[in-house]
Amino acid sequence: SEMSSEEADEFCHQGHSTMNIIELSTKPVIAQVNGYALGGGMELALACDIVYASANAKFGLPETTLGLFPGFGGTQRLPRLIGVSKAKELIFTGKVLSADEAYQWGIVNRVVANEDLAKEVEKLACQMSINGPNAISLAKKVIFEGQGLKYPEALENERKRFEQIFTDQDHKEGLIAFLEKRSPEFRGV
Repeated sequence: SEMSSEEADEFCHQGHSTMNIIELSTKPVIAQVNGYALGGGMELALACDIVYASANAKFGLPETTLGLFPGFGGTQRLPRLIGVSKAKELIFTGKVLSADEAYQWGIVNRVVANEDLAKEVEKLACQMSINGPNAISLAKKVIFEGQGLKYPEALENERKRFEQIFTDQDHKEGLIAFLEKRSPEFRGV
C-alpha cells in the first residue's frame, strides 16, 4: 500500500524478468502446484511449460479485488493460453478456480491426487528426459516464437528450425536407433 509508482515499475520489471527467465529457459519447466497459486503464484505457473496440480490446488488472479491487475505477465500469458474472453472473465472477476476447473479452462495439464503429485511430475520429467534434449529445446523455441507470428510466418519459422535440427547429431542417433530397434543415446548440448 505504500509502494510508489516508481517502485511499482521496478517491482513489475523484476517480475517480468523472473517469469521470462522461466518461460525462455531452453529446458522444459514443469510447475507442480499443491495448494494456492494466486496472483504471482499463478503467473509463475503460467510461465512454465507444463502445469500439474494436486486435487486441492487453487488458481486465480485476484488482483482486481485489491484494485490492481496482474503485473508479472498474467494479462499476456493467460489470454494466449485460454483465449481472451476466458482470461478477461478470470481477471475481471478475481475468481479462484479449483484444480479441476483450472484443468477444464486449459490452465492445468493434469490433476492428480495430492499424494501422487510429486511421483507423477517425476514420471513426466523422466519421460521427457529420454528424448532428444536439443530437439525439445528447439521445439520449445519454435512454439514460443510462433506465438508472436502470423500463421504463414510461423510455419516458415518451423521449416527453418526443422532444417536447423538436421545440423545436430542427435537426430541421426535417434533415427538409427529407431531402425535398429534400440533406445537412442542422445548427447545433447
